[in-house]
Amino acid sequence: MSKYNRKLKKLVETSPKEETAILIALIHQHDSEHMVKEHLDELEFLAETLGAKTVHKFTQRLAKPDQRTFVGAGKLEEIKAYITHFEVDMVIVDEDLSPSQMKILENELKIKVYDRSLLILDIFLKRAQTAQAKTQVELARFQYLLPRLTRMWTHLERQRGGTSTRGGAGEKEIETDKRDIRNKITLLKSKLDKIEKQGITQRKGRKGIVRVAMVGYTNVGKSTLMKLMTKADVLAEDKLFATVDATVRKVVLENVPFLLSDTVGFIRKLPTHLIESFKSTLAEIREADLLVHVVDVSHPAFEDQIAVVNQTLNEMGAGEKPVIMVFNKTDLAAKMPTEEERMFMTELELEEGRFIDFDKLEKSYAKKSNIKPVFMAASTGENIENFRRVVIDEVKKIHQKIYPHYLEDETYDFSFLEENEGKD
Repeated sequence: MSKYNRKLKKLVETSPKEETAILIALIHQHDSEHMVKEHLDELEFLAETLGAKTVHKFTQRLAKPDQRTFVGAGKLEEIKAYITHFEVDMVIVDEDLSPSQMKILENELKIKVYDRSLLILDIFLKRAQTAQAKTQVELARFQYLLPRLTRMWTHLERQRGGTSTRGGAGEKEIETDKRDIRNKITLLKSKLDKIEKQGITQRKGRKGIVRVAMVGYTNVGKSTLMKLMTKADVLAEDKLFATVDATVRKVVLENVPFLLSDTVGFIRKLPTHLIESFKSTLAEIREADLLVHVVDVSHPAFEDQIAVVNQTLNEMGAGEKPVIMVFNKTDLAAKMPTEEERMFMTELELEEGRFIDFDKLEKSYAKKSNIKPVFMAASTGENIENFRRVVIDEVKKIHQKIYPHYLEDETYDFSFLEENEGKD
C-alpha cells in the first residue's frame, strides 16, 4: 500500500461518522399532508444544521399523540424494524415529548431520541459564540433535560465532550447527573444575572440613540442584510440559526446615527425555556424604536412564517412597534407572469406554479402599516438603495422626536458600543 493510500485509509478510519436520523411527525385532524411535509422539510434542515443526515421520514395520521409512545403501536413496530435493518443513530420527533414519552421511546427503540425543542436547544448550543449566549442556552438546555434523563443514554455526552452512547448508565448515575444538573442550573442563573446587569448598564448608555432591530424567521437573510447596511464582518450562512448572539452595530446615514441589531431568528414552536433564558438578548427587540421584519418571499410558507414572527413579537410585548416589512430573496421567488408570458406557458406550469403577485402583496401590507414594504434581494444587493431610503426616513422621524433641535453637524459618541463589541 502506498504512503498516500495509508494516509487516506487512516484519515477515513479516524474521521467522525456522520450520524443518521429518521424523522417522525403526526398529521393531526386539521393538518394537510402538504403542510406536514413542509414541517418535516424544516425539521430535516434543523437536523442537518446539527450535523445529522436524514435517511427516512415517518408520518401517521392521529387525532392526538399516544400518551405513552407518541405514535401508535403499529407505527412504532414499523419504526423499530427500520432502525434494526438500517442501523439508524437517532430519532427526531417534530413535536415536544413528555419526559415519560421520551423515556419509553428510548427504551423501545434503543437509540437516541430528540424532540423538537431538544434539537433546537442543541443547535443553539453549537452556534452560540458569546459568554452570554452560551450561558443562556446551557441554562435552557439543563432545565429542559432535568426531567428527561433516562438510563438508556444521556444527552449530557455532548456537554462532556464525549460521543453518544447506546448503553446502560445505571440509576445511580442518573441521580448523580440530576444532582450535577441542579448545581449547574444554580451556577448558570447566578452567572446570567451578572451578565444581564452588565447588559442593562450597557443599554442605558444607548439612551437617546435610535435603535433598529432586525427580526424574522430563521434563515431569511437578516445577517446578509446586516452586512450590506454596516459593511461589517457578520456571519451569514444558508443555515438555520446562523445567528444566535445579538449583534449590534453603529450606522450613520445622511449624518443621522442609529444602532442596528441582528437578532436570533424565530421559528415555530420555539422552546419556552429558550425564550425565557434569552430574555436579555431579546431585550434588543423589546427596547428597539423600529423593527425591520425580514421575510424570505421565495419560501412556499412565507405567510405562515410571518404569522409565527408576529405571534412571537406579541408574546414578547413588541407587537405594537413600527415595522418595515422587507420581502427578501425576490431573485428566487416566482413572480406572477404577465399576460404575454402566460401565452408561452403550459397549463401544467400555470397550474402548479407558486406565483407571487408582488403588487397585490405590496398593497396588502401597505394597508396594514403606514410604512411602504420593501422588495429586494440582499444576496445580490438588488434594491438596497430603496431599503436604505426607507430606513433612514423612518429613523429620521424617530430621531427628530428625540432631538427636536437636531443640528446637522452634531457628532455622537459611540465609545460605549466600541468598548463592548466582540467581547464575551
